[in-house]
Amino acid sequence: MDTLLIVGIIIAAIAVIVILAFVGKFIGLWLQALFSKANVSIFQLIGMRLRKVPPQVIVEARILSCKAGLPVDTNLLEAHYLSRGNVLRVIQALIAANKANIKLDFKEAAAIDLAGRNVLEAVQMSVNPKVITTPKVSAVALDGIQLHAVTRITVRASIQKLVGGAGEDTVIARVGEGIVSSIGSAKSHKDVLENPNMISKKVLASGLDAGTAFEILSIDIADVDVGQNIGAILETDRAEADKKIAQAKAEERRAMAYAAEQEMKAKVMEMKAKLVEAEAQIPMAMASALRDGKLGVMDYYNLKNIEADTQMRKEIGAAPEAK
Repeated sequence: MDTLLIVGIIIAAIAVIVILAFVGKFIGLWLQALFSKANVSIFQLIGMRLRKVPPQVIVEARILSCKAGLPVDTNLLEAHYLSRGNVLRVIQALIAANKANIKLDFKEAAAIDLAGRNVLEAVQMSVNPKVITTPKVSAVALDGIQLHAVTRITVRASIQKLVGGAGEDTVIARVGEGIVSSIGSAKSHKDVLENPNMISKKVLASGLDAGTAFEILSIDIADVDVGQNIGAILETDRAEADKKIAQAKAEERRAMAYAAEQEMKAKVMEMKAKLVEAEAQIPMAMASALRDGKLGVMDYYNLKNIEADTQMRKEIGAAPEAK
């Protein structure tokens, strides 16, 4: 009996030690919450551990919210953590919004955080507007001169539009599109250089912040540089293209003329061949006429004299040309 009693006492002692060790992990947090008037019980802390929620994070967030006068229930904090949200950042955003008199509750802040946006940065941007410098935007005025413009956009975050609203990239893209349109409608690049504000005024009046998470406060032209003479380059390219087209057409006509010339030479050779063939038949015809008595000897000599006289006249006529 004594042995069994000793064993039981030992087991009980071990159990007490284990329980105290387990509960001891939460004693510090419980006391911290208790003295901070955050009201987090031991059982809630144990439940957090069983739900794989870090009690330290929840207790710190709970204490922070209570001290700021914006108490948030631990169940809401746990739910936001289990949804992979940043609990402390949401509480900090609530406190910053409250200090700046910006209307924001935990539900909206949690939704913004779960949407992947930095809710604390958004609140800070609502208080202190952010300046966005756009990349260099190139556009061509109506006179063909290219201009490069760099702008600075001052924006303020709109808390109500953070969920579902477009981000900074959309604002930059819209402003760039507006700059291209403004420069492109200017009659001369000199007008833009003389009055760069004409770009910012036109762009700002276009309502580019519609559907975005920001409110555009101002658009300032930081720098405008003159680029290439695009109009002259295009005219040069067009003239070069017209030149190549004309050369191609001329080459085509030359080839056709050469082909026609070769064709006429072939026809001349053909006619010469026929003439030689016809001339070859003359002696045979004359011989046949002499044989048949249709041509006399004197007639033959008279024909030869006429041929000689004709040949002489041709040579006399060709002599001045040869000179």
